[in-house]
Amino acid sequence: MTHSQFGNRLFAIAAALLLAYFYGHDQLGTAPAPTDKAAASVGNADSAVAQALAHHQSQVAITGIGTVTTLLADDNRGARHQRFLLRLPSGAVLLVAHNIDLAPRLDNLHSGDRVGFAGEFIWNERGGVLHWTHRDPHQRHADGWLTHDGRRYQ
Repeated sequence: MTHSQFGNRLFAIAAALLLAYFYGHDQLGTAPAPTDKAAASVGNADSAVAQALAHHQSQVAITGIGTVTTLLADDNRGARHQRFLLRLPSGAVLLVAHNIDLAPRLDNLHSGDRVGFAGEFIWNERGGVLHWTHRDPHQRHADGWLTHDGRRYQ
C-alpha cells in the first residue's frame, strides 16, 4: 500500500468515525441516530464531501445541512456571490459561493445559523467550494438551493 493510499484509507476511517459520533448524539449526547430524509441528506453530503476531499474530486452533487461559521465579504468580480463558511456535521468546512445575481441573498445570516443546501462541490487546496445553489437560467445544470429560517433561496 502506498503512502497516498494509506492516507486516503485513514481519512475515510476518520470520516466514518466522525459520522457515527455525530449521528449517534445530539448537542447534549442524548438523541438517537436520525432516520428521516433530512438526516439522510446530511449523511449523503458528508459522505460525498469526504470522498471528494480524499480523491480531489470536483463537480460532485451534494445536499445537506451545515452550520455557518464565518461570514465573508461578497465576491463582486464578475457574477456577484454571497460567501460564507459552512461546517458539516463531520467537521468538513465548505466555502459557499451563492450567486446573488441569479438568486436572492440570504437575509439576516449569522454565524451559528443552520443552512440547508443542494449544489455542486468543487475540490480545492483549502477543502472545497459549494456553488450552483440556484436555478440554472439555461436549464443545462441541476438546480440548487439554500434554506435558512424556513425560506428557500433559489
